[in-house]
Amino acid sequence: MDQPQSPADKRQQALAYHQFPKPGKLSVESSKPCASPEELSLAYTPGVAEPVREIHREPENAYRYTNKGNLVAVITDGTAVLGLGNVGPLAGKPVMEGKAVLFKRFAGIDVFDIEVAAPSVAAFIETVANISPTFGGINLEDIAAPHCFEIEQALRQRLDIPVFHDDQHGTAVIICAGLINALEVQGKTLGQARLVCLGAGAAGLASMRLLIALGAAPENILLVDSKGVIHDGRTDLNPYKREFARHTDKRTLAEAMAGADVFVGVSGPNLVSPDMVRSMADRPVVFALANPDPEILPAQAHGARSDLVMATGRSDFPNQVNNVLGFPFIFRGALDARARQVTREMLIAAVGALAELAKESVPAEVLKAYNLKELAFGKEYILPKPFDPRLIERIPPRVAAAAKAGQ
Repeated sequence: MDQPQSPADKRQQALAYHQFPKPGKLSVESSKPCASPEELSLAYTPGVAEPVREIHREPENAYRYTNKGNLVAVITDGTAVLGLGNVGPLAGKPVMEGKAVLFKRFAGIDVFDIEVAAPSVAAFIETVANISPTFGGINLEDIAAPHCFEIEQALRQRLDIPVFHDDQHGTAVIICAGLINALEVQGKTLGQARLVCLGAGAAGLASMRLLIALGAAPENILLVDSKGVIHDGRTDLNPYKREFARHTDKRTLAEAMAGADVFVGVSGPNLVSPDMVRSMADRPVVFALANPDPEILPAQAHGARSDLVMATGRSDFPNQVNNVLGFPFIFRGALDARARQVTREMLIAAVGALAELAKESVPAEVLKAYNLKELAFGKEYILPKPFDPRLIERIPPRVAAAAKAGQ
């Protein structure tokens, strides 16, 4: 039997993957031949003047004669990179390159990764706005709250291409699809479920907003940040948190979780105890999504309760909540529809497509890819697997249809 890799071995494997055979994960390749004098004259002068004239005459022709319509910018300021925090734009580059790989692998979308060292939020916004003519869409990534909300809102108002903050909306789509299915498995409904969300940053706020749009009752949601329950007596709340301030006498996470149907964690490691899980309602749902170390490990949660449905952000446990199930396919649909924005209706369409796909029979090629003998909708399968080839067939058309319906 193969011995499991040590942390040191995994670290070296990861570093070697990024360094060899040449540094980084991206390269630029020409999509047109340029192997003869005639092709050179078409690729550059004098032939290139013709599409220039056509685009100058009608800007929409950029989608016909350039790669704009299939090109997304993945942009960060490096202030909230994975679980590593504010490591800066340069250290965030491997993550942005990785995002580009996923866009291409799962949805055939080309990406330029752009790391911006901006002295202020206003400067960052101006930088992105100034480079936007190059792209068909903007994917904001790993930008800390609350600045991420201001940045996305400003760019959505200024630009005529989709601007999408994946840490907000991509995460929200996957959480909502998984949670709808988990509640169904548990014999519960979103409209009646009592929810606790630990983490009031980009992912937590966006997920709760989308859940409410899908039918969750606002009065049944308690948001918890590092200072405790967000209640209407607190005077330290920014406008985004204040939206979720509830009239309640509960002050701690433990008090909030008592009797709850659902726990969603988008915070940090080891913040939930087995006793907290034991205090939840019958047939609870626990989404411990802090990565790489969840708020509570599955072994602890299952040890506390035998009747729960558990999800994490990790691939080595069942029910991974993975953003790759969302952003490539949402952007594919948005680009195909030539959408000017990613609307809530488009996000809801993606949620529905994801949730429905998990209930269908799993193809043999998916079982083979994950070395599984069987997989069926239930407690350990509430979301499709990332390498399910049906994702590209199902999600983009639904997103595109929602985009066109709103135009």
